[in-house]
Amino acid sequence: MRRFNKLVVNEWLKMSKKRSFFIAYAVLLLATIGFTYIILEMSNDHDLPSVLDFTTMLIGRSGLGQITSFLAIIYSAGVLAKEYQLGTIKLLLIRGHSRSAVLASKYVAVMLFVLSLVLFSLAAALIAGFVTLDYSGGESNWSDVWLTALYQTVYTVIYVTLTFMFGVLTKSAGATIGIGMLAVLLESIFNAFLAKYGFYKYFLFLNTDLSVYRMGETPATGMSLTFSSIVAAVYVLLFLGVSFVTFKKRDIA
Repeated sequence: MRRFNKLVVNEWLKMSKKRSFFIAYAVLLLATIGFTYIILEMSNDHDLPSVLDFTTMLIGRSGLGQITSFLAIIYSAGVLAKEYQLGTIKLLLIRGHSRSAVLASKYVAVMLFVLSLVLFSLAAALIAGFVTLDYSGGESNWSDVWLTALYQTVYTVIYVTLTFMFGVLTKSAGATIGIGMLAVLLESIFNAFLAKYGFYKYFLFLNTDLSVYRMGETPATGMSLTFSSIVAAVYVLLFLGVSFVTFKKRDIA
């Protein structure tokens, strides 16, 4: 376990030492400032949201959530693909670590990055809210804030895992980013046209956004929070299974 933890730390250090690493957090910070300014300009003193309403709205998919997902996809796409492009993947595999451990450490590091992005966006939204808005009033409570953050984390994890799989399959950072971002963009289109068909409830796209259940909505007949959670978990396990099987059998030479 200690050896695996060192692998994860090593992967995190490789990610954080890149000059572009902190750009993701800077983008989220600037987006938070921009959204806050827009809301203040568009609202008068009587209809300003409370801090918790503002935070719940901002960290969801309609605010920073989509940006968080895109940033996570962009940064996670190159975690393995660039190892192939630079030839450094061979150095990892000659140090006595199994291929499964190497790939698992990269995935765990990516998940830590996703979590850090969500928590950073949450902290930025709360700080912006406390500085500019009133804490009292509003419809949201702390439970709504944490649930929204949790659902956004799940949403991002699903698409990042999909991106991670294509990174293993294609060994190309550019192609992986394109596929991951295209999947996010096509989600709404597919849901709009295919949600009326019963079989579609078993597809990934209709089960990624669990926040719809918090608002009392149901994407399609026969669906529930438990149903979507199970379907999403099955897809994530499938993506990981394909990733590990492919990586273990691939010729690195």
